[in-house]
Amino acid sequence: MTNSQQETQKGHEWWRSSVIYQVYPRSFADGNGDGMGDLEGIKNRLPALAELGVDAVWFSPFFKSPQHDAGYDVSDYRDIDPLFGTLSDFDEMLTEAHSLGLKVIVDLVPNHSSSEHKWFQEALNSAPGSDARNRYIFKDGKGETGELPPNNWQSVFGGSAWTRIEESDGTPGQWYLHLFDSSQPDWNWENPEVIEEFDSVLRFWLDRGADGFRIDVAHSMKKDLDFPDLDETNSNPEGGAIVDGTIEHPHWDREGVHEINRRWRSVLDEYDQRAMCAEAWVMPLSKMAKWVRPDEYHQTFNFGYLETPWNAQQLKKVVSDSLEAFGNVGAPSTWVLSNHDVIRHTSRFGLSHVPPQGAGIGPDDEQPDEELGLRRARAASAFMLGLPGGAYIYQGEELGLPEHTTLEHKFRQDPTYFRTNGDRVGRDGCRVPIPWEHDKPSFGFGPSEKTWLPQPENFASYARDVQEGVEGSTLELYKKLLRLRKANKLGAGDFHWLEPLCTESALAFENSGVAVISNMGDPISLPSGEILVTTQKDLQAGGMLETDQTAWIRL
Repeated sequence: MTNSQQETQKGHEWWRSSVIYQVYPRSFADGNGDGMGDLEGIKNRLPALAELGVDAVWFSPFFKSPQHDAGYDVSDYRDIDPLFGTLSDFDEMLTEAHSLGLKVIVDLVPNHSSSEHKWFQEALNSAPGSDARNRYIFKDGKGETGELPPNNWQSVFGGSAWTRIEESDGTPGQWYLHLFDSSQPDWNWENPEVIEEFDSVLRFWLDRGADGFRIDVAHSMKKDLDFPDLDETNSNPEGGAIVDGTIEHPHWDREGVHEINRRWRSVLDEYDQRAMCAEAWVMPLSKMAKWVRPDEYHQTFNFGYLETPWNAQQLKKVVSDSLEAFGNVGAPSTWVLSNHDVIRHTSRFGLSHVPPQGAGIGPDDEQPDEELGLRRARAASAFMLGLPGGAYIYQGEELGLPEHTTLEHKFRQDPTYFRTNGDRVGRDGCRVPIPWEHDKPSFGFGPSEKTWLPQPENFASYARDVQEGVEGSTLELYKKLLRLRKANKLGAGDFHWLEPLCTESALAFENSGVAVISNMGDPISLPSGEILVTTQKDLQAGGMLETDQTAWIRL
């Protein structure tokens, strides 16, 4: 049976076991020297991803956008923003990816559009109660003259989730809902016109050859149309989108969203081997697993795993709970440690206290222990890539890239920083352009010195070219892990804990004949067997595994 035949066989689909690499387009590679990453730059660097050994590439939004939230404010879902290129550039990039054996996943943003979307502009120029306004969520305000927001809902980025408009006659008017920035008005998912529009958008990219979608804030689209105030039980004082799924919430993870999931799944099922992954910040894991029932999403990000600290007992629980919860609905778990919204795990594991999701690290905050963070991050990545299921890698983590924690505030672009008046510095630190060549302008990010966010000087030591072919480098570690993962079919493997080797500060499991052992405490003795890969330099079979190290052993 060929690989192509196998990946289409029921229960062996590609998305069940793939390693998917996230590209943040503006920060991956700049093809024209304007300081902004683009599709041309991405296309030119795709061979490096194929060499790394990943199976697919997920691209954060490249759609037409005023870029108030780095492309997550979409003004045209069927076109490419000129910052990144053209539809022809996308087609060429996709063709190149497919020729290298890489699948392409598009980021879809269905909770909100840009305020510059033609439909929202039409809404602003239409009367209250009009069909145009009904595509979004407009409400009259409270108070004597409607001067107060319709309720107390807060934006994830800080401040009220409502903004008042000025009507066409110049008088103060209705309020519109935006769970994120005011430039991102929420769609009304009770409107059939909106529902049909997104069916069409899905088909547009599927017909173009996209292999699937990552769905942004997938748990947010349905709202309680009574618009009740939030109380302390279901509000998040830090403004984040993480929700306790055991509590009924007026705008997160409402039951009606599963109707949308099933509708979209039916669209994807019209095509061969396409998949979609939900960004659903929902807990507990048993609730999250509902998203990957056979007629809904193929995957959902396992944020419970991402948020678990480098702690043996907590890791053991989240892995066991994940495999059980997702297995109960016949779905694979996914594993992820970093993305464009969280502090890079290389830095996160070097902190004594991790800030809330989306808060970031600024120059006045606790600075990570860079050496400790990298050592733990390498060990954690080796542990993760040994697990069965799908895995996600965020661009630069294969280099051990840390967060830019000393970014001057004058360069910040994340709306979180501005909407919280600097109380939360936001996510810019994990979005800085990545280094390719240590001695080139912009560290090889592009042909000029320009970068849309400044790179710290220490990025030179993490550049790809200084790690290429260097035994023990983080890049070569990732290459070896991915090669062995594929050769031993660990993504579709058979998992069980090696209980005699599991302690309060160490974990060990077996997957398809490969033992993965991670140590978070005092040195431990390794079992006999062939060492396949290790994060510890010069480790010998039967030797001692030091703290914050991981080894793969053929038993």
